[in-house]
Amino acid sequence: MTEQQEFKPLNIAVLTVSDSRNEADDASGRVLVERLQEAGHRLAEKLIVPDDIYRLRAVVSRWIADEAVNVVISTGGTGLTGRDSTPEAIRVLLDKEIEGFGEIFRWLSWEEVGTSTLQSRCLAGLANGTYIFCLPGSTGACRTGWDRLIKTQLDCRTRPCNLVELLPRVRER
Repeated sequence: MTEQQEFKPLNIAVLTVSDSRNEADDASGRVLVERLQEAGHRLAEKLIVPDDIYRLRAVVSRWIADEAVNVVISTGGTGLTGRDSTPEAIRVLLDKEIEGFGEIFRWLSWEEVGTSTLQSRCLAGLANGTYIFCLPGSTGACRTGWDRLIKTQLDCRTRPCNLVELLPRVRER
């Protein structure tokens, strides 16, 4: 990173996908909120929504329709069980998928969880000018995703390039 450019805070919405968590025990959502605020960004909204495709789509659709929300980060629902539906809910909303995100996340997770990383169906993309990152539900996965991937890409000072500098152009047609 270089200090030549001034940091640009973004408005970030956090979504915890869970049938069982509440605000008191949502450690993963809390980690994401703490990290984004420590980095200098603003929390646009934080919600916990059950793992239901249509409820997830409704919440994320509202956020991507809101021009004030720059980024959505979800945690949970990316596994392989019958109730895990975050990728199915979100992928259809994306204008463009950022394929490298899932690949790099699983590569980084290999160091922490070994072959269990293949169970992660995390993804990222762009929808209506809003970046969306879907992370696994574990607190460790949220730390890895934020600390080693998302944080630097949401900092306009990261070189040689970052996602923030693309924001003025992502709605071009």
